[in-house]
Order: sequence, then structure tokens, then C-alpha cells
Amino acid sequence: MNLNMLKAKIHRATVTHAELDYEGSCAIDENLLEASGIIEYEQIHIYNIANGERFVTYAIRGEAGSGMISVNGAAAHKASPGDLLIICAYGALDELEATAHRPRLVYPDENNRVARVAGEIPAQAA
Repeated sequence: MNLNMLKAKIHRATVTHAELDYEGSCAIDENLLEASGIIEYEQIHIYNIANGERFVTYAIRGEAGSGMISVNGAAAHKASPGDLLIICAYGALDELEATAHRPRLVYPDENNRVARVAGEIPAQAA
């Protein structure tokens, strides 16, 4: 059996652009893509913390060091500059692979620069 597991997450990235008249996708600063292991044209799920919108698109490479998070095309209706997003990619693993798997979690700062990378989500305080 294959399980869909979290491959990568960019947690609380700030939208810098929303381009309605663009062909589609989400442009992400190349440094964030590399840190997360998300590759260009890979399917991503985006969760908008500001308004609760959830949508699926694909990643494209933004200029390295630019801090760009540009939600493009029809998805631009679901996010505005300044919104905080969670950007996730998933992968199918068999049960044995899944037991050893750890996602790549990237935590950007307020300028969408890589502040921290982790391999597990911290436990929540009770």
C-alpha cells in the first residue's frame, strides 16, 4: 500500500504578488525551493492562513534571494500580498519508506528568507 506523505512544507511564507493575468502557478524564491526540496513544476497545495482558502497549483522558480511568493492566474483570487501561506508538497511512499520518512520543513522569516529548516514538526504544548 502507498501512503501520501508530507514531502515538504514552507511554513508561513508571505505573499509578495498576486498576478491574475499570468498563465498560472506559484512563483517561489529559488532559495526556498532548494531548502524545501520542492522542484519546479511540482504540484503544491497552498493553505492561506489569512482567509482559509486552500488550493492546488504547481511551483515555478522565482529569482534566488528575491523573497518572491507570487500567486498567479486564477489562484490570485485566493491570496493577496501580505497574506501568510503554508505551501506543501506530498509524495507517495510505501509503508516501510513511510516509517523512516521525515519531511523537509522550511520556516522563512518576514522577508521570505530561509530562517530555519527542520525534519519534524515540534510537539505542541498541552
